[in-house]
Amino acid sequence: MDTGLLVLRLVAGLLIAGHGTQKLTFRLGGNGLAGGTEEFRHDGFRGGRLTALAAGGSQVGAGLFLATGLLTPAAAVAAVGVMTVASTVKWHNGLWVQNDGYEYPMVLAVISAVLALTGPGRWSADHILGLTPWPLWLSLAPIVIGPASGLLTRAVLHRTPASGRRTSHVQAAD
Repeated sequence: MDTGLLVLRLVAGLLIAGHGTQKLTFRLGGNGLAGGTEEFRHDGFRGGRLTALAAGGSQVGAGLFLATGLLTPAAAVAAVGVMTVASTVKWHNGLWVQNDGYEYPMVLAVISAVLALTGPGRWSADHILGLTPWPLWLSLAPIVIGPASGLLTRAVLHRTPASGRRTSHVQAAD
């Protein structure tokens, strides 16, 4: 079981961190911070550069913490939160990733929440530091606080198109 949790943590955590790296840099096929900022503007979010920095930084941090199994419940809250926002951006495209749907961010959010519920395993920083097992209430936090923080972020930062105007991503979905 510990080997399975290690592999799951490494794959999911590094994918989440890589996703954030793309928003912040030209690494891993990213378009740098300017590209990440434009991506958020295109998706209808306020805040520009600060939003891109916060989202990308959260993804990099949460992903690396999940990969190493360090402060797993907190890392999972952050990962679930940012992946919830990503899911809301893709919601209008449906579930499946081939239609640019929310399948991929949803899978990463679920994996993150599951890691908080199961614990990171014996081969983790949490175990080495003697932080496990986590209390049940802390393990449940990603399931409640993660989506709530993502939905709150969406509500606060997302612009609603003016009456009669439609954003480009809505037009493309028609």
